[in-house]
Amino acid sequence: MSLICAVGDIHGSLSKLRTLIARCRQYADGRPMTFVFLGDYIDRGPDSAGVVRCLMDLQSAAPDHVIALMGNHEAMALGVIDGAFRQHDWLVQGGAATLRSYGAERASELPRAHVEWLRSLPLCHDDSRRLFVHAGINPARPLDAQVEHDLLWIREPFLSDRRDFGRLIVHGHTPSETGAPDLRTNRLNLDTGAVFGGPLTAAVFGRSEVKPLAFLQAD
Repeated sequence: MSLICAVGDIHGSLSKLRTLIARCRQYADGRPMTFVFLGDYIDRGPDSAGVVRCLMDLQSAAPDHVIALMGNHEAMALGVIDGAFRQHDWLVQGGAATLRSYGAERASELPRAHVEWLRSLPLCHDDSRRLFVHAGINPARPLDAQVEHDLLWIREPFLSDRRDFGRLIVHGHTPSETGAPDLRTNRLNLDTGAVFGGPLTAAVFGRSEVKPLAFLQAD
């Protein structure tokens, strides 16, 4: 049986990422597995550069089995590079840690290959049972009419909406206060605050069941 392994917000937590990838592979025990990373690879944590390098290498080795989505922190960094977002505003949101990890003083000094990889990240992934996004969706819009800002930034009214969205929305962006994933009837939040001392969390899905088969964590 083929598996899907969705991973929540990493934020420069390279050690937890490596441990979690190993645990996902151990769980798969040789079965085919696709990783879906939900965005926010950079900022706040100690090794954003290492996380991006790790994910790029992982994707390069298995391009059909590694999907990395855009997060709002990647969008902010690109906005600074493109002159659409003030560097100061990014720095106070954790961008300063990213620059330190690269040994850079400005976003424009980030390695070109890394910047181009960030630009290539899609906003969502739909496997017909689940919609994987960074932040969530706007409940007032059909799934095929969502806009970038909501997919990257929304919290309310998405988080408190109880209606059936037609897919299980698998997302991050809003850190869990308990360190545990938040599974509801219509959505699953996998941001368990890895950069704030919580674990990094993955949900393992089968191809036929909508809800997770298991949760895996790296402290």
